[in-house]
Amino acid sequence: MSDKRGFPRRSFLKTLGSLTAGLAAFPAMASSQVSAPRRPANARYMGGFSAPKLDNVKIAIIGVGARGPTHVEHIAACEGTEIVAICDLYEDLCNFSRGIALRTAPQRHANLKLYFGDPHAYRKMLIETRPDAVWIVTPWEWHAPMAVDAMNAGAHAFVEVPMATSLADLWKIVDTSEQTGRHCMMLENVNYGREELMFLNMCRQHVFGEILHGEAAYIHELRDQMDQLEAGRGSGFWRVHHRAGTNGNLYPTHGLGPVAQYMSLVRQDDNFRRLVSFSSPARNNALYAKQKYKPNSPVNTIDFSGGTDLNTSIIKTLRGRTIMVQWDESTPRPYSRHNLIQGTHGVGAGFPNRLALDYCWNTATPALRKLLQLPESAPDKSSDYHAWIEGGGFDAFYAYFDHPLYKRMEAIGQKYGGHGGMDAIMNFRLIECLREGLPLDQNVYEGAFWSSVAPLSVKSVQADGQPQDFPDFTRGNWKTTQRLEIVS
Repeated sequence: MSDKRGFPRRSFLKTLGSLTAGLAAFPAMASSQVSAPRRPANARYMGGFSAPKLDNVKIAIIGVGARGPTHVEHIAACEGTEIVAICDLYEDLCNFSRGIALRTAPQRHANLKLYFGDPHAYRKMLIETRPDAVWIVTPWEWHAPMAVDAMNAGAHAFVEVPMATSLADLWKIVDTSEQTGRHCMMLENVNYGREELMFLNMCRQHVFGEILHGEAAYIHELRDQMDQLEAGRGSGFWRVHHRAGTNGNLYPTHGLGPVAQYMSLVRQDDNFRRLVSFSSPARNNALYAKQKYKPNSPVNTIDFSGGTDLNTSIIKTLRGRTIMVQWDESTPRPYSRHNLIQGTHGVGAGFPNRLALDYCWNTATPALRKLLQLPESAPDKSSDYHAWIEGGGFDAFYAYFDHPLYKRMEAIGQKYGGHGGMDAIMNFRLIECLREGLPLDQNVYEGAFWSSVAPLSVKSVQADGQPQDFPDFTRGNWKTTQRLEIVS
């Protein structure tokens, strides 16, 4: 028996039955290097894949704790969507998010069903509601099994970062996407930030010249998540354990995703080759726990020595370009994603936003001549690339290089928000692609490569900085995948 999309119901039930009953609570990110197996005969390459149009997208959401309600609000507000189910361990969280959906568009989401109380309730949800797409907003160790189950159920899977925590699980996701013909996209919202989109536009217009180097980071002091561990609920309840027991870069994709798209990695221009990684000693989490919590607190029973305060990794691409990637959730310092892209004509950087460009009158476009205040009377004199263009000078570049997608969806971002609007732009754009049958802006292979930095960094740190090669999740097909152009 098959449904209207041709998915065998019996096959899905058999797949669910074959899965193990439970998952390890906090599996280590390290995994053996996985070589590229031969693509099965019944599978297809998913780079540039366009799924059939969906006039009405039936959507289920798994996980409505910290991030989930934001996704619920955005999806509920999108025309052509119907939220058919919400699933979480906790009934109160399900009811809260159902209220958001019903307040936003009560008629379209009137038949929304709730599933709660069982970690595996989502499997029943997939069988009973048959969604077209599933948003997975759960602890990291659940991302891979839930994405695989969703695709095997005939749904497209959209997974919060990281896509998975081991190379083996990333291969499972890639193989399942290829075998089912279903999208699996990592919900890397930072790729939809205004500055990131503008830098992408500037890269595509060759403003920075030939791209040579990038810098990416997730520097975000999150020690107060220990409060949730004491409460026994919330993202800190599980995330603190990852920080305590994993020595590497736990969260690479927020900074790396945009830089990888600037460089057009995993597409026809270039690809990841290898990585080296080093970590600092682990000090700040234990100090914080001792200073803030009582000696008998569950926080002070955790051994944080197996983690790190700061990890630095260097990626080398096949074309010889370099990317520095840093991760730090433990030290007292301001937030940063670095967001730096360096080329032969200059550099763009974030936190704070700034530019430095090397142009003279004869090499600059009319827009750059005006922005750089180049004198026509001295055509051989270069712009002052020894000083940063910041503040109002940087803001002037928006008029010429704001990304067309951002300009079209700016009002949506301002209305619905989420990290300055990037969440809303991402979700509205994603649903737009599903409804119009367009390729997604991020394919399954990009999510796999970006996420693989975590387990590879762990292996490199364990080996005292020995280089670790990236597996080729595309099996060589990245060479034929067109780069992401400037969509309007």
